[in-house]
Amino acid sequence: MSTIIKHKQFPKYRTWTMDLCGRPLTIEVGKTTELASAAAWVKYGDTTVHVAVTVSPRPRDGIDFFPLSVEFEEKLYAVGRIPGSFMRREGRPSLPAVLASRLIDRPMRPLFPYDFRNDVCIQCTVMSVDYDCSPEVAAMIGASACVSYSEIPFAGPIGCLEVGYCDGQIVLNPNQEQRKTSRMDVTVAATREKVVMIEAGADEIPDEIMYAGIVKAHEEIRKQIDFIDQIVSEIGKPKMEYDHAQFNQELFDKIVDEFMDEAKEAMDTDDKNVRETRWNAMIDKWHEKYLEEYPDMDQYLEEFTYKFQKKIVKAWLLEGHRVDGRAKNEIRPLAAEVGVLPRVHGSGLFTRGQTQVLSVCTLNTLAASQKLDTIWEEEEKRYMHHYNFPPYSVGEARAPRSTNRREYGHGALAERALVPVLPSVEEFPYAIRVVSEVLSSNGSTSQGSICGSTLALMDAGVPIKAPVAGISCGLIQDDNDGFTTFIDIQGVEDFHGEMDFKVAGTKAGITAIQMDLKNDGLTHEIIKEALDITRDARFAILDEIMLPCISAPRAEVSKYAPKMITVKIDPDKIREVIGKGGSVIQKITAESGAQIDIEDDGTIHIASPNAEACDAAKKMIETIVFVPQVGELYYGKVVRILQFGAFVELAPGKDGMVHISKLAEHRVDKVEDVVNIGDMIWVKVTEIDDKGRVNLSYKDALREIRARKESGEPIK
Repeated sequence: MSTIIKHKQFPKYRTWTMDLCGRPLTIEVGKTTELASAAAWVKYGDTTVHVAVTVSPRPRDGIDFFPLSVEFEEKLYAVGRIPGSFMRREGRPSLPAVLASRLIDRPMRPLFPYDFRNDVCIQCTVMSVDYDCSPEVAAMIGASACVSYSEIPFAGPIGCLEVGYCDGQIVLNPNQEQRKTSRMDVTVAATREKVVMIEAGADEIPDEIMYAGIVKAHEEIRKQIDFIDQIVSEIGKPKMEYDHAQFNQELFDKIVDEFMDEAKEAMDTDDKNVRETRWNAMIDKWHEKYLEEYPDMDQYLEEFTYKFQKKIVKAWLLEGHRVDGRAKNEIRPLAAEVGVLPRVHGSGLFTRGQTQVLSVCTLNTLAASQKLDTIWEEEEKRYMHHYNFPPYSVGEARAPRSTNRREYGHGALAERALVPVLPSVEEFPYAIRVVSEVLSSNGSTSQGSICGSTLALMDAGVPIKAPVAGISCGLIQDDNDGFTTFIDIQGVEDFHGEMDFKVAGTKAGITAIQMDLKNDGLTHEIIKEALDITRDARFAILDEIMLPCISAPRAEVSKYAPKMITVKIDPDKIREVIGKGGSVIQKITAESGAQIDIEDDGTIHIASPNAEACDAAKKMIETIVFVPQVGELYYGKVVRILQFGAFVELAPGKDGMVHISKLAEHRVDKVEDVVNIGDMIWVKVTEIDDKGRVNLSYKDALREIRARKESGEPIK
């Protein structure tokens, strides 16, 4: 009996193509991944990303949040590389991959229904990379398209663009060459009407240019929205009916009516601990009054608290009243200190109300730079910023866990804010690590870490170009699209507000932005106002708090930091400095006690806790690479005498010969009549022959020395 074979058909296979900033963007569906709720191949130039979206048929029990999971998965075969790990396969996501996952999650999450509790997973796998076409942009567009045409309820679609600034011009989706010179790197996500996400790094860009770039990107994103709407109109599935998260509206209304005055009194304080104590006491009263009638009320307590507090905070903010009594343009009490910790290379403590961050700076040789094994072009980075958010910082009684995505994200934001002001490697040849330890959190710790880290860098003697300050701006909107913005949001305002618009920068301009939303997006008017009020606040923090604490970087690095000397040699001499199997450089390191890093261009960085060791290593290296120059004077030791001349050591292992005829102006019968072994004499290099032999002249050296003395020229 013969085998029966049938050719697989793909009747649902479809493709759509649009022009995205001069390069084709293609979305393909219907050929692969047919068991997922929705899937697509997104091809932008030669960048290819596979996006798959799945949704559980039933809600997850016992949760009060939307269980969305977004994974940006990088495959190193996408850039033709084998992973460098021991197992030679991809492991946990790299930091850029984690940040890309957050980049997709943040604009999409607020657009799902508030009471949706079904698990949704979005997985974006990068299959190939064209460095002219961003895989993050392709992944976000693909995720938006897949969720939009799937059965999952979603108030999208969204689109995404990157914005650069090259040669005084705003550039959308800059290519590889443009990114090298771009002064800003901004990612904008938006719906047709509103901007839903901004993530920016910039080289002290003025607010006006940043705003113009965001507006221009939004206008272009509308073409993506039309593109995705076309896909949905042709293959979109009916949206699923789902079980709405349970909520006891009847009990909630009773609690609000009965306890409104007490709830306002509980909320009206600038002390987070006092507020929580008052609120927990009020919850005990809810139990006494309603538990018998509503025995299941405990399952709603967190949502009751959220909705009740939001109701109060929103009403107050729209009236111009803040929870802690501040004005809309008033920052909480501030304090700044440097040199907080002994022996560390630099430290800064920044306090804003009950938010407090201690940043600690460590300097090391460039060998300590972080090596990167990712799909992106960057292979190493010398500045690393790490952010830690322990449970005690918010009063939680639980053990600390491994670093989470929020901590990675906040550390990356602070890193992005500070990189533009760091000195070049040539100016300051150190690897730099700053760790921000959140000691107390009542809102805006990421911006506190930026301020504290600026202090720590200056305390460590890092010659930054300008100090950087960060601040956040909040938002409350009424039912008629009216809005109120306010500066320096504390925890309760962040939790119940609709926006956390973080901006960091110097007096010259913006270095970083991160915008998180809980609503359906921002109008251009709101963005403009947020940029204006955060600029004024940054300037005030710098002028009144940070600069009075430390007005400029320390003139020298800490005595506990490694001292650094940079030497430049001929790249052809690198082999001599390293030696066979590293024997020479190992000997230099062992004898001097210094650490030595050599770059391919011949730059050598010498580091040691003490300057004497650096000097010793430098002298050894200079001796090895020493090459006499014809016409130059040298002061050397006579080490050997023959009948026809004397050998003079110009440097250890580097000798030259003074022929007997070059010892004096008159005839010399015997070398010893002029010089003897051990004499220190001046010689002039007259010739280096084809075999590398150095010919010297004593009489020419004396003649030149006399001439220099007569002219008053110093002799080194």
